Amino acid sequence: MSLFNSLKNDNLETWHSYTKHEFVQGLGDGTLPIAAFKKYLVQDYLFLIEFARAYALGMYKSTDLVQMRKCLSSAKGILEVEMSLHIRLCESWGLSENEIVATPEEPANLAYTRYVLDTAMKGDMLDLKVALAPCAIGYGEIGAELAKQDGALDTSNPYAEWIKEYSSDEYQELAADAVKEIDDLGALYATDARYAKLSRIFREATRLEANFWQMGLEL
Repeated sequence: MSLFNSLKNDNLETWHSYTKHEFVQGLGDGTLPIAAFKKYLVQDYLFLIEFARAYALGMYKSTDLVQMRKCLSSAKGILEVEMSLHIRLCESWGLSENEIVATPEEPANLAYTRYVLDTAMKGDMLDLKVALAPCAIGYGEIGAELAKQDGALDTSNPYAEWIKEYSSDEYQELAADAVKEIDDLGALYATDARYAKLSRIFREATRLEANFWQMGLEL
């Protein structure tokens, strides 16, 4: 079994609390309150700024040019593609980028992003990629599952564009690449003795992802 699949299966209850969260179900059937999605979207924009920093830190932690280029590509994907979706949706509700950036970070946002950055500072590339996995890979799984639901991609669902973004072939490829990268790094650096630590990192990052959804519901 791949390292990522082992981490996921050994923390499946926590993983499902994130990927099947009430917030996620509301995205799929369109019942999520718009105010909850707006709050999430603004905080997620701020979140992505810090995740771009994490990938930049990954460039420093890289041991070869291949890893450096992968981190650069991920950072560019966040800054030039993923954040554009957030701005496009926010502007449709009359929110400018300046207003979004001026918004204070919620405690759940601070807890998650700083945990990832702290993990990266203390550890190596494998620690960083495991901490990033629930976001990078989990959104792909969530998008793919929501896209299968009846009506999820209909124009009547206000969250169809979000679902299309994360269920797209392009994002699914990114998620698959993230799985492969963790497995490849695991083959180089993971040991039985180290697995417990990697599992703790994965579980904590996944728990913080679930808390991020919950933050959106707390209006």
